[in-house]
Amino acid sequence: MKHHAIATILDKCPTPSEILVKGWVRTFRGNRFIALNDGSTLRNLQCVLDFENTESSLLKRVTTGAAISVIGTLVESQGAGQSVEVQVNQLEILGDSDADLYPIQPKKHSFEFLRENAHLRVRTNTFGAVMRLRSALAFSVHRYFNENGFFNLHSPIITGSDAEGAGELFRVSQLDPNSPPRDEHGKVDFSKDFFGKETHLTVSGQLEAETYAMALGKVYTFGPTFRAENSNTARHLAEFWMIEPEVAFMDLAGNMDLAEDFLKFVIKDMLENHSEDLAFLEDRLIQEDKSKPERDRNGMTLTDKLKFVVENNFTRLSYTEAIDILKNSKPNKKKIFKYPIDEWGADLQSEHERYLVEKHFETPVILFDYPAKIKAFYMRLNDDQKTVRAMDILFPGIGEMVGGSQREERLDVLESKITAMGIPHQDLDWYLDLRRFGTAVHSGFGLGFERLVMFVTGMSNIRDVIPFPRTPGNADF
Repeated sequence: MKHHAIATILDKCPTPSEILVKGWVRTFRGNRFIALNDGSTLRNLQCVLDFENTESSLLKRVTTGAAISVIGTLVESQGAGQSVEVQVNQLEILGDSDADLYPIQPKKHSFEFLRENAHLRVRTNTFGAVMRLRSALAFSVHRYFNENGFFNLHSPIITGSDAEGAGELFRVSQLDPNSPPRDEHGKVDFSKDFFGKETHLTVSGQLEAETYAMALGKVYTFGPTFRAENSNTARHLAEFWMIEPEVAFMDLAGNMDLAEDFLKFVIKDMLENHSEDLAFLEDRLIQEDKSKPERDRNGMTLTDKLKFVVENNFTRLSYTEAIDILKNSKPNKKKIFKYPIDEWGADLQSEHERYLVEKHFETPVILFDYPAKIKAFYMRLNDDQKTVRAMDILFPGIGEMVGGSQREERLDVLESKITAMGIPHQDLDWYLDLRRFGTAVHSGFGLGFERLVMFVTGMSNIRDVIPFPRTPGNADF
């Protein structure tokens, strides 16, 4: 007999019928009622045992966390809270679970405790909902780009370039760390290494994506990236996933249109097709808010935040206009901002970004034309020689969601910027070739996937939206 997912059974409810289900025991009450979950849905399926005709040795093995198989008759439920239940005819223990040792008991656990048990935390309602939504979001991302004529590119994980220029890189090396070969200056001689040069884990697939955009037109990468940033904040990971589209013959305005359309598509998809998990997470946030002081409570429900993005046109304004608004804002004048805005050129913080979105415009915001000195070398320099064709998209509750730009397509300008940054030209000669042979206007953006999952699920710590978080001092599992 073929076993069916609990989600399918509860959605179709074909009663009465004999079914086979498999899953993990959430609770077992009164030697009679098993709450069974197989991960396909938030909901449990109640399985009712005839305990008088069930061996006591078998009953003792029905413990929280045990994997079981049940054959029984699906009938209308007599109890509250469920429409159907299974009258058990045959029960098999597939995998025992020691009730005294199993960490995920049917009670509330702290997220810190669950991070320490990341290999089991997905069996909880909260993390089951988060990871189902993460999977649905990933599928939606691929669907959007596929339906809009993009080609998927698998950019390299090992690279010799630093796309961001931040220097926070994980080195990849086969050299003996205790006695590496050295050159005449006493420095490590990476020419003797596996790749014949110094290499690292990638921080971005953007530069490689540009090469393919300049041949295929529209491409996107969706893969792991790495930052060796020694940060333990709730918004930083050492390993995370990035979505990075690149499009030939598209300027900054087209880039903003693409990013807005993309974000609305995937978030609308979650609202329309994954309401069960969203409703559970929203209720969790509402209950959590009740225990907070009034000033710390969320102004919008989770659904409100998602609809805020889907139903509003994104306000577009220059960085210069934003600085003027922030300088003259009440929080700035009354010194409420932790980082006061005093002059043009300041790097905006989350508090500034959220003020623009949540208080001033009450819409998502796209800022563009940032100071060149605070942006990357590959962004197109404007005629004022002070700003670049960069853009950031700002969301409620989280601040920056997307960063992108029109890329510098002029060979002489790009060479000058690389020289000014002290980057050896030979390291990026292949990148400069794109400007030597058939250069054209092109643009793209980057979106940290975990940040998008945080926004959609309402989770406040990035460690809780990736299956196995990698942070300073932590590479467990």
